Amino acid sequence: MYRHFHPLLLVVLATTVMIVPTSRAQTASEGSGTAQATSNAFIPNILPTLNTRKFTTPIVVDAELDEAAWASAAQATGFSEVFPGDQTRPPIESTARVGYDDDNLYVAFTIRDDPSRIRANLSDRDAIWQDDYVGVVLDPNGDGQSMYFIASNPLGIQGDSRISPQNEDEGFNLIYRTAGKLTETGYQVEIAIPFKSLRFPVADVQSWRGTFWITHPRESRSQYSWAAMSRDDPCWSCQLGTLTGITDVRSGRNLELLPAITGAGTGALADAANPTSSFDNTRVQLKPSVNLKYGITSELTIDATVNPDFSQIESDDAQVDVNTRFALFFEERRPFFQEGSDLFRTEMQTVYTRSINEPIVAAKLTGRIGTTSVAYIGARDNQSPLLLPFEEESNILSAGKSVSNIIRVKHSFGQDKYVGALVTDRRLDQGGTGSTVGVDASVRFLKKYILTGQLVTSRSAEPKDAVLSEQTSDLTFGKNAYTAALDGETFWGHGLAAELDREGRYWGFEVGYKERSPTFRADNGFVRQNNNRRLYLWQGVTLYPEKVLPFVDRIRPMIMAHRIWNFDNVRKEAAISPAVHMVLKRQSQLFVRYSFERELYNGVQFGGIRRLVAEVSSNFSNAAQAGVSVVVGRDIARSIDVPELGKSLNWSIFTSVRPTDRIHIRPRFLYSSLQDRETGEEYFSGFILRTRLGYQFSRRFFVRAIIQYNDFSQDLEIDPLLTYKVNAFTAFYVGSTHDFGRFDRLGDSPSRYFRQDSRQIFFKFQYLLRR
Repeated sequence: MYRHFHPLLLVVLATTVMIVPTSRAQTASEGSGTAQATSNAFIPNILPTLNTRKFTTPIVVDAELDEAAWASAAQATGFSEVFPGDQTRPPIESTARVGYDDDNLYVAFTIRDDPSRIRANLSDRDAIWQDDYVGVVLDPNGDGQSMYFIASNPLGIQGDSRISPQNEDEGFNLIYRTAGKLTETGYQVEIAIPFKSLRFPVADVQSWRGTFWITHPRESRSQYSWAAMSRDDPCWSCQLGTLTGITDVRSGRNLELLPAITGAGTGALADAANPTSSFDNTRVQLKPSVNLKYGITSELTIDATVNPDFSQIESDDAQVDVNTRFALFFEERRPFFQEGSDLFRTEMQTVYTRSINEPIVAAKLTGRIGTTSVAYIGARDNQSPLLLPFEEESNILSAGKSVSNIIRVKHSFGQDKYVGALVTDRRLDQGGTGSTVGVDASVRFLKKYILTGQLVTSRSAEPKDAVLSEQTSDLTFGKNAYTAALDGETFWGHGLAAELDREGRYWGFEVGYKERSPTFRADNGFVRQNNNRRLYLWQGVTLYPEKVLPFVDRIRPMIMAHRIWNFDNVRKEAAISPAVHMVLKRQSQLFVRYSFERELYNGVQFGGIRRLVAEVSSNFSNAAQAGVSVVVGRDIARSIDVPELGKSLNWSIFTSVRPTDRIHIRPRFLYSSLQDRETGEEYFSGFILRTRLGYQFSRRFFVRAIIQYNDFSQDLEIDPLLTYKVNAFTAFYVGSTHDFGRFDRLGDSPSRYFRQDSRQIFFKFQYLLRR
C-alpha cells in the first residue's frame, strides 16, 4: 500500500477529521479563561497602563530598595499566568516598581516565595534561563518589530535578548546594572537601564509598550506577566501594556570605543604523521584591534572595526557528518555579527554571517528611520568559504580574499505586517561574484492567520581556478548543463518561499511551498541544496488536560507531511509523520514521531524508509537536568559507492549537574551507527563525547574547560579558559586549545595512544570606552 500512498491526500483527510471537533471545542471553551478569573475574583490586566514617575533622589543599585523614591514609585501588580495557567492568578505574590531620572530607567521586583525552593545560581551572564528570573519587556516604538528583554536572576546575574516577530536573538547584549538578593520571604532584584543603552524615538513625552515578566520554575516552568497574555491571540506584542509619563529623556547618540589586544602562539608536530617528531612552537604574536560604535541618530547606529579578532571563545559542538553529503550549519557566536542579526533572517537564508570568515575590516549599520528598519554589513575577508549547492550534495571550498556587501530594508505597517528587501554581493579577488536580490513580506489577518512570502533571484559568475576545480565533482546542472568546476561560467537562479500559518489556543497549522532552481546560489548565505520544489504541511491541536491528567500541562498531537521533486518533475522524496508533544510536570517534556518515507537518491528508489524519533528531557531540580534522544529505523547509506538501505541507530544523552551553585558540569554523549539489514555488517559507527566543566568564583570571574573526544576522527581536544568579565564588552580571557591525535604504538603492539599534535595558547583583553 505504501508504494501508492499520496501523503497530501492523507493530510487532507486528517485535517478534515481534526478541524471539526477542534472547532467545536474552541467554540464551547471560548472565554473560559475570563469565566475562571471571574469565579476566582481575579481580574487579569488587559492592556494595562502605568504612569511612571520621575525620581528626585539618587538610587543605589544594591537590591535593598530602601530609598524613599521606591516607596512612592509606580507599582505594577495583578500579574497573571501565561503558562501553565491561562490568565489565572499566580501562586506567588509579585510586585514590580518603576521610575526614572535623567539617565536611567529603574525597575525593582519584590517576589514573595519559599526561599528554599528558589533556583538561583552564580553563573556567567546570559546563562540564567533555567533559574528563577525577572525582567522587563520594552517596545519603545510600539509596533512589535523590535523589543528589548532585560532580565536578572535572584543573585543579580544578567540576561538580555532582542525580540522580533520572527525570533528572539539571545546574542544581543546591552549595558545595564543589576543587583539581587535572597530574603526571608523570597527575593528582590533592582535594575538600572541607561537611556543611552536604548534606542527610542525623539519626543518630549515617551509612551512605551511593555510588560514585566517573571519565570518561576517549579513543578511547571511557570511564567507570569503584568500585561495579561491570551493563548488565543498569537500576536504577543499586541497584548503589551503601556508605560507613560517618561518625559524629557533622550536616547544615547553616544560614542563607544572598544579597543582590544589579542595574543596567540601555536605549536604542532613537525611531521603530523609521525608522533615521535619534534614539537615546533611559534612565538606569541600580538594583534591590536579597535571597534567603533556611534549613534548617528537616536535610532541609527554605525559600527566599524579595524583588524578585528573574530575568533570564537567558545568552540563549536562537533556534529556527525559521516553519512551526509551536505555542508553542516554552525551557529554564529561572534558578537559583532550577532547584534541586529534578526533583521537578516528570512525564509531563504541568503545571509549567513559565518560566510565572512576572517575579516580584515568590517562595518555595520543598524537602526530605524521612522517605521523603516535598515541594516548594512560590509567586510573585507581574508579567507572566504565558497559553498556550492547541488541536488544531492554540496561542496565547500576556500576561495581566498573577497569583499562582501549586504543591505537590508524592512518597512513595518503596525503589528506583524511588513515588507522588505535584501541585497547581498560578494566579489572574490581571484575573480568571480555572487549576488542575490530578494523581496519578502508578512501580513497578519483575521487575528490568527499569518501569510509570509519571499522571492529571491541570484547571479553567479564563477572564478577560473583549475586547482580548486580538482576538489569539485564532475556533475552538471541546469538546462544548459553547467559544470560543477570553477571554469568561469555565469548563470542566474531563483528561490521562492510562501507560507500560511494559523495559531490559536487549540488549533494551529502551517502550509507552505519552497523552491530553489538548479542554478540558485547564495554566496553570503547558507543554501546547501538546490534543484528542488517542496510542498509541506503541519497541523496540530493543543489540549490542556490538567483536570483529567494532573501530571500533564499540555498535549499536542500533530501530523506533518511533505513532498519534494526536482525541476525535471521527478519526485525525489515524500513523507508523512504523525507525532505527539507533551509538556509534563517536573518541567519535563516528551516528543515522539514516526515517519513513513520514500526517497530517490543517486538514481535508486528507496521505499519503506521508517524512522522512530523519541525525545525526553527534564529540568526536574536545580541540581540536575537530563535528556535522552533516540532515532531508530531505516536510513540510506550514502557514503558507499552503491547506496543501500540499512538499519540506523542514533542516540544522545545530555545532563547538566550543579553540585553547588558555583559548579556546573555538562556532559553530552552522541552515538550514531548504520548497519546492513541482512548481514549486520557496519557501514559506520562511532560516538562523540563532550563535557563542559565550569566554576564561578564571582559574578565576574570564572573558569571553564571543554573536553571532547571524537571517535569518528580519533582525536581528543581539551580547551581550558579563564574569564574576567566586567560587563558584556569589557573582559579579559586567557586560554588554550590542545589537540591530541591517536597513533599506533611502535613494534607489534596492537594498542594505540594519544599524543598532542597541535596546540594554541591565547589571551584577549578588551575594554569599553563610552561617552
